[in-house]
Amino acid sequence: MSKKLDRLRRAKKTRARIKKLGADRLCVHKTPRHVYAQVISSSSSKVIVSASSLDKEIKDKIKYSGNIEAATVVGGILAKRAKKAGIKKVAFDRSGFKFHGRIQALANAARENGMEF
Repeated sequence: MSKKLDRLRRAKKTRARIKKLGADRLCVHKTPRHVYAQVISSSSSKVIVSASSLDKEIKDKIKYSGNIEAATVVGGILAKRAKKAGIKKVAFDRSGFKFHGRIQALANAARENGMEF
């Protein structure tokens, strides 16, 4: 199997477990240049809030958008937006990516700003 297929298999298993929980999910995706995160509703599969390293607000704060510093800023802003929308508790969907580096930095920043998972 290729790396991408392995990642997608892991993501499928994680999403099946989250679906059983019935919780809103914080879904993270990363590319070499950018980091994307969104909170998706459990019932209707609609995006409630989102943040990415492409947002104008975030671009002003970071030098390069594909590193841990950018992921930390994205996680913090996403948590603040979720708090405004009334979302406090979510399930963390890392999309099959391993929990280290940028994914871990985003999760820690979201936790520090009031999200629970």
